[in-house]
Amino acid sequence: MTHKIAILGASGYTGAELVRLIATHPGMEIVALSGERKAGLPMAAVFPHLRHLDLPDLVKIDQIDFAGVDLAFCALPHATSQAVIKELPRDLKVVDLSADFRLRDPAAYEKWYGKPHAALELQKEAVYGLTEFYRDDIRNARLVAGTGCNAAAGQYGLRPLIAAAVIDLDDIVMDLKAGVSGAGRALKENLLHAELSEGFHAYAVGGTHRHLGEFDQEFSAIAGRPVEVQFTPHLIPANRGILVTTYLKGDPGRVHETLANAYEDETFIQVLPMGEHPSTRHMRGSNFVHVGVVADRRPGRAMVIVALDNLTKGSSGQAIQNANLMLGIAEEEGLMLAPCFP
Repeated sequence: MTHKIAILGASGYTGAELVRLIATHPGMEIVALSGERKAGLPMAAVFPHLRHLDLPDLVKIDQIDFAGVDLAFCALPHATSQAVIKELPRDLKVVDLSADFRLRDPAAYEKWYGKPHAALELQKEAVYGLTEFYRDDIRNARLVAGTGCNAAAGQYGLRPLIAAAVIDLDDIVMDLKAGVSGAGRALKENLLHAELSEGFHAYAVGGTHRHLGEFDQEFSAIAGRPVEVQFTPHLIPANRGILVTTYLKGDPGRVHETLANAYEDETFIQVLPMGEHPSTRHMRGSNFVHVGVVADRRPGRAMVIVALDNLTKGSSGQAIQNANLMLGIAEEEGLMLAPCFP
């Protein structure tokens, strides 16, 4: 069976990544693509690397007939998503790639995103889309909220450790490096080549990054008490990739064993041998995650290092993994592409 797919916001990076992945997916067919500012254009004019594909032209969302659509990916900006999804047919399955439905508490959403949520009933309905940990809920969901790419990377290294109580929850420091595509395709002065290349810098320093809302929500729920991590992201002059190094207090051997056991049966998450650590260059364009554990020179301390591609496993690949579950397709379908190296 082939499922009919619409991609809303197909003119952005995550939209293009969805198209790239679905192009070889045997169970999905793209029947509608929206791009408000690019409406009327063929995808080849917006993304020439996709010109070999037979795709519908970009249209405005109100021009799409959703009667024949089984699932819509919503790759729209924050705040825009909730307004659009609120007007979609109630029987349409939706995977949202924005931040609009990630946080369950309306007060937390307002705190981190600066405005009240405008679709509270949908917010209650949404399932958090970290596939490996919400698989059963996602299968039965109508609306799935994709995680933040930074939030996904950080959680893969920490969730099993918090659940197993093998680390000090009050001594967690996360240092994250992210490629520039995570900031989206809109023109921004600080993302110009002359501003960004030949250096990198920290941003959202001191606990202001919005993905901290996801860390607070998820880690505290696992622990059964408030957990607040120290987190500093950095922007690096690379197109793709996230590498997060988390500094922990805990026995390195137990940390590695806990992660290896937790992910033993997971197709996309691979725990490296003790002492090895990953690189973003080995994840490029793939839905895989590499997790490494290294002992610190000080006894009782460890580093957990996680690498993934922010556009694939951190966003569009994760979205397809969730959509597969929602549509009753094998979870790995269309996602087994090997990373592109070098």
